[in-house]
Amino acid sequence: MRVRGRDSVAVWWVRRDLRLHDNPALQAALRAGTVVPVFVLDPVLTSVSRRRTELLVAYLRALDRSLREIGSSLVLRRGRPSEVLRALVQTSGARVVYAHADVSPLARRLEAEVARSVQLELVGWPTAFPPDAVRTAAGRGYTVYAHYRRRVLGQPLSGPLLPAPVHLRPHGLPSEPLPQSPVAHSDGEAEARQRLRRFVGGAVFRYHRDRDRLDVEGTSQLSAYLRFGVLSPRVVLRTAGEAAEAAPDPESRRGAQRWRDELLWREFFAHALFHSPHARNRPLRPGAREPVWDNDERLFRAWCEGRTGYPLVDAAMRQLNETGWIPNRARMVAASFLVKNLLVDWRWGEAYFFRQLADGDPASNTGNWQWVAGMGADAAPYFRVFNPVLQGHRFDPDGRYVRRWLPELSRVPAPYVHAPWTLPRDDQVACRCRVGRDYPAPVVDLRASRDRAVDRYRRARDPSR
Repeated sequence: MRVRGRDSVAVWWVRRDLRLHDNPALQAALRAGTVVPVFVLDPVLTSVSRRRTELLVAYLRALDRSLREIGSSLVLRRGRPSEVLRALVQTSGARVVYAHADVSPLARRLEAEVARSVQLELVGWPTAFPPDAVRTAAGRGYTVYAHYRRRVLGQPLSGPLLPAPVHLRPHGLPSEPLPQSPVAHSDGEAEARQRLRRFVGGAVFRYHRDRDRLDVEGTSQLSAYLRFGVLSPRVVLRTAGEAAEAAPDPESRRGAQRWRDELLWREFFAHALFHSPHARNRPLRPGAREPVWDNDERLFRAWCEGRTGYPLVDAAMRQLNETGWIPNRARMVAASFLVKNLLVDWRWGEAYFFRQLADGDPASNTGNWQWVAGMGADAAPYFRVFNPVLQGHRFDPDGRYVRRWLPELSRVPAPYVHAPWTLPRDDQVACRCRVGRDYPAPVVDLRASRDRAVDRYRRARDPSR
C-alpha cells in the first residue's frame, strides 16, 4: 500500500528519539515529504532487558498518541531493521529513510547494514554535541574528562532548537498492534518536559548539595528520558545553562553548574565509545592493565541478590532488582564493592546492571563501570575503594535509604544501621536483626579486601612486584 497524495514520501526511522520537539531526523523527513514514522522492534535488542523493553513500549505508546494528535500515527514493525525498512520503502514508495545516528558499536553496525538496503540519511545524535565534531588536536576522541569539558564548554550547541510539528500528513499505512506494557501509564515527552521544568524550578539549585544524598530526592531522574530520547539532550543541556544564568545567588549557581557538568559526563562517555568502540568490553585507557580477578560466583550471586552483609550495597542492589533504577552514589558504591572488595571482573557487574537498569545506556553504563574499575577516564585510580559503611554514614546518615530497601534493619538504631554486626548481640535480638540469621554477616572484611585489591592493582601496573 503506497502513500497517496503527495509524490514525495520519507521514512522517519525512530530509534533513540521518541519525541517531536528538537528532532532533526523528523524535521528532515518532514521537509522531504509525507512522513512515515516507523519503529522496528528488533528481537536481538529487546531480548537484552525485559525491564527496558517494557519502558520502551510505554514511551512508544505515548509517541503514537502524540503523533495521532497531529494527524499521523506510529508504524510498528517487528524484525531485522534492514529487512523491515527495505520492505517499508518499497511498500510506501519512500525515497529516503532518515534517522538519528548512534554511538555504540552494535548500533553503528546496524546503521551500516540498513544503509546497504535503503538510502539512509543520518541526521542528529543522542548527544547534544556531535561526537564526530569533537576531537583532540591530533584528531582523536578525548579520553580525559577535564580536557573534554574544557573543549565543549567553549563550543556552542549546533544550530537552533527545532520546534515540534503542528501537523503531519496522514500516511495511511497499517501498523502491527503496539504491545501492552506493565509500566504505569506514561505521557512520554509531555511528562518528561514537565519533570524537567519542575527540577529546574527549584531542586537544581540544591543539586551540588543533594545529588549524593540517598535519603532525599536530589537528582533530576531524567536519565531514562534521555536514554530513549524522550527528551532532547540539546534541550536539557541548554536548560542547564539557562538555570545557571538565572540562579538567584552564587550558591544556587553552583548547583545548576554541577548538574550541567554531570550532563557533560553523559556526553563524554558517549563520545568516548564512539571514538573507541573497543571500550564496550576492553579498557578505554591505553595501556591499562587489569588485575587478576577472583570471579567467585558465590560472592557474585550474593552481590546480585543484595546479600553481602553491607547494608548500603545490599539496599542498592535490592532497589535495582525491584525498580530498575538506583541513585548514582549507590551505583558507585555497589560497583566499587564488587570490583574492588570482591575482585569480580567489572564486565560481570556491567552486564548485570545493563540487564536490570531501565535507563541502561551502553556508553554511560560501560563508562561508569570502567571509571570505578580504573580502566577508563582516570589516571591513578587503583587506590580508590569506596567504603560502604563510611559512605552510608555520610550520604544516608539516619539510615532511611537502607531501611526502605532492607526492612530487616527497620529497628536497628542509626549509629549501627550501616554496620549492624557491631550492634551488641542482645540488642540485635531486641531489634529482631540477628546478624547471620535475620540479615547476612559480611561476606568479606573491608580492610583486608581493600588491601588485597590495592595489591592486585599494584601488581597489574608493575608485574615485577
